[in-house]
This record gives sequence, C-alpha cells and structure tokens, in this order.
Amino acid sequence: MVKQTENSRIHLNLNVRSLPVSATIAINEKSAQLVEAGKKIYKLGLGQSPFPVPPCVVSALQENAHQKDYLQVKGLKSLRQTIAQHQCLVYGMECTEDDVLIGPGSKELMFILQLAYYGDILIPSPSWVSYAPQAQIIGRNVHFLPTQIENNWRLTGEELDRFCASDPDHPRILILNYPSNPTGATYPVEELKKIADVARRYSILILSDEIYGKLDHDASHQSIVPMYPEGTIFSSGLSKWCGAGGWRLGVFVFPRQLHWLLKAMTAIASETFTSTSAPIQYAAVRAYEGGEEIDRYLKNSRKILFFLGDHLTYLLRQTGAKVVSPEGGFYLFPDLTSFQDSFFQRGIFDSRVLCQRLLEETGVAILPGVDFGRPLKEFTVRLAYVNFEGREVLSAVDQLGENPVTPEFLKKYCPDTVRGVELLCEWISKKN
Repeated sequence: MVKQTENSRIHLNLNVRSLPVSATIAINEKSAQLVEAGKKIYKLGLGQSPFPVPPCVVSALQENAHQKDYLQVKGLKSLRQTIAQHQCLVYGMECTEDDVLIGPGSKELMFILQLAYYGDILIPSPSWVSYAPQAQIIGRNVHFLPTQIENNWRLTGEELDRFCASDPDHPRILILNYPSNPTGATYPVEELKKIADVARRYSILILSDEIYGKLDHDASHQSIVPMYPEGTIFSSGLSKWCGAGGWRLGVFVFPRQLHWLLKAMTAIASETFTSTSAPIQYAAVRAYEGGEEIDRYLKNSRKILFFLGDHLTYLLRQTGAKVVSPEGGFYLFPDLTSFQDSFFQRGIFDSRVLCQRLLEETGVAILPGVDFGRPLKEFTVRLAYVNFEGREVLSAVDQLGENPVTPEFLKKYCPDTVRGVELLCEWISKKN
C-alpha cells in the first residue's frame, strides 16, 4: 500500500491537482446536504431530465436483465444498426453500424476523443462545465471563443475564421453544442453552414454535441453533419431525451474519413471501459427504434419544456434581467448585469459569490457563469428548470391534448421550479 505523505503528493498529476469536482455534481450534492439538514432548497443546479424513462424502454431493460456477457468494444451490433438507421432517417446522414461507437455516456467518449486526437480545443463561451476540465486533465490547450448575448450566445463563422486565420494549419477540435447547455439557444441552418465552411477551410475537427437535439422545442433541430460530413463527429446519448442519465449510454457517429480516429478510440476503450453495460445496450435498441409511444413521449416533453421555459423567461425579463428565450433543452442563462450596482452595495462582486449568497438567503440553487467559461466578474448565471415530478406532469400534459399550458398549470405541476425563479427575481430586485 502506498502511504500518502506530504512529500508523496508531488507525484499527483499536475493537471488534476487543482481540479475541483464538476460544478453540476457539486451543486447537486450541496443541495442534497442542505435538504438533509432540513432546509427548503429549490434545486435549479443539476441538469438532469425530470421525465421517466419511457415504459417500453424500461420493459426492454427488464427483459434483458439476464444479459451478462461482454459485448463488442464498439457496441452491440443490433444497437449500432438501429442507431445508423435512425441517423439516416432523422438527420439525413449517410452511415452504417460500422460508423457508430457506443460508450458509457457521451462524457466518457468525449474524454477518449481528446486522448486520441492531438489538437487544441476550441469551445464557444459559455459552454458545458466538463469540456474544459477534460482537456485540462489530458493536457490539451483550451481556447474559449467568447459569444455575446446580443447574438443569442452563438458562435459565428466570422469569429471562428478570425481566430484560426493567424495559424491556419494548427490541428483543432471545435466543440459545438446545440441546443445549448447552458443557454438553451440553438443554431439556424444558415449559421451552421457558415461554421461548416470555415471548419472545412482550416480542416477543423468538429465534435457536434447534439444530446439535446430531440428536445428542440419545436422539433426542428438540424444537424451540422450533412453540411460538413467529412470532418464532423456526431455525439448524443440517452440521458436527456430519454430521461436515462443514470443508465450511462453515449453515442458517437463518425464519417468514413475519420475511421482512423474511430479505430484509435476503440483501442483506448478496450483498455479502459471494455464495453458498455449489456442490458442497457439491449434496452437502447428499443429507444432508438422509436414508434408511437416514443413520439408521444417526446412531443409531451417538448411541450412542457417550451411553456415552462417561456414562462420563466417572462418572469426574469419582468425584473429587468436579460435572458435569451430557450429553443431547446431545459436551461436559462440570465445576464444580471443591470443589477450590479445593487449587488455591489450588498457586497457581491462576482457571480460565484452571487450564487452562494442566493443559496444561503433563499434556498435557490443555481450555478455561476464562471463555471461555464464566462468572466468571474460578469453577473451571468445558469439555471436548470427541471425541479418537478416528470411522470405526473407528462400525464397531465397528455390530458391537455392540443391546448396550451397555462401559468396556472405550471404553478400546479412545477411548483418548486416556478417558485424558485420567483424567489430569484425577488432577491435580485432587492435594493440592499
């Protein structure tokens, strides 16, 4: 047994010595501790789908609980075939099962991609909390590409071009996530085309993280893959659209031109996670087969998320906060700069302290913009509007038929979510 001493600590990888626990995981654990201590907490920090796994997919898991063998490293062949068919039908991609890699969550696949591919990481800011720390662990250079709220927090082709022009031959991975965590924004087709053109010009590898694509609120999600097929890896999984975060199943789809990279990642996978859980993979076949039950599930999920996001956006804007209307997923990224004079008077000088004080004084748990790659002194925050009982609200929305969801409905079925944002609005509006 190796004894941990003061001197032996120098052997810890320097890339991880100062690395904290993921911000989204930390806020969830902190919230749970406060709940156990008897405090009322409005958990708007962790972005976990509130909806149950569709019953037909749960049944498939139950039927395959006996599956115990190691599967192929790349994944169950029938699952990869089903995913390939799904990609062709839904996104217009040309692919077969040979182009698909299954992993224990897309997060793990993103990590081994950075191990396999030597290049700088380009990340539009704000971005999901784990992209940059993964690069830090591996020792890759990270470049945040700032975006503006006036442009709905989206990267433009012109901004990408300007960044790459000074060193056009440098290898790079652009991580493009849409609909976005943390902003809820997505990319129109014309903007995707411009980014694709720039990526082709500089031979940039694009990792297109589309894990919220099926939760595009009006079901109009378009993938960048057909616009830059030779240089784009598609990333998704079961966690968000299928409510199965804890199942840990992620999907990468590669173009034929990048099979050398697929092969390298498969080799790394064989020496790390070996293969993804067999029962989960068998159950995932049913999820990707789709059908009437899945379609209805997604339709109702999108409906509640659209109306809830719209209502919360209205509440925030009524106070004077700037916030982009969410187009997919279940996040808002308000800019509270208009309240900074009041914050200064209350001894709040950065977004991290803002969120700490908010939690202490109201019980509302959200995350500071700095965790998503924004400047510490910028008063941006992210909230995940998923603190409600998904099974109950899905049933209630289904009963509405084509009728809209009203604010009264939201207060009844999503009370903690609505009340949490109301408390946030009241708190930021305080003068001192």
